[in-house]
Amino acid sequence: MALKTILIHPDPRLKATADPVSDFDKELAKLADDMLETMYAAPGIGLAAPQVGVGKRLLVMDCVKEENASPEPMVLINPEVTWSSEELNTYEEGCLSIPDQYADVERPAEVEVSWTDLTGTLQKERFDGLWATCVQHEIDHLNGKLFIDYLKPLKRQMITRKMVKLKREKARA
Repeated sequence: MALKTILIHPDPRLKATADPVSDFDKELAKLADDMLETMYAAPGIGLAAPQVGVGKRLLVMDCVKEENASPEPMVLINPEVTWSSEELNTYEEGCLSIPDQYADVERPAEVEVSWTDLTGTLQKERFDGLWATCVQHEIDHLNGKLFIDYLKPLKRQMITRKMVKLKREKARA
């Protein structure tokens, strides 16, 4: 397994719509493993393929945060929200592509998602709480949308300027 480099906003690859996955091969399984390793190392609870520069509809997540609890890594390929609750939930979101920036985002409290697993088998599950927020956040990445796109323009511009500065500092280091 290998750690992947996580793209930092602004990067045009983060705004592109990812392509559906059609080949369920060893290469895809390796990408999923590398993404899980990268997500855990970051540390984060979700990571979408576009965040590591791969324009495929693939995301990984694990929202188990309790100490000593067993991890529950999930790999979702070509995920799609098939139902969402009318009830909304506000959660302070962050993003590995927008380090150290957080903001409240309102999303459906529950969602039902269908996806394909690494064996090519169709799956369906209903998510709530942090899992619902995370899966919606990551599916947004596959559609070229970032959590800051939900914010008012001024707040979004402030965060973008901070990221431009961060990228400049990293380039000099």
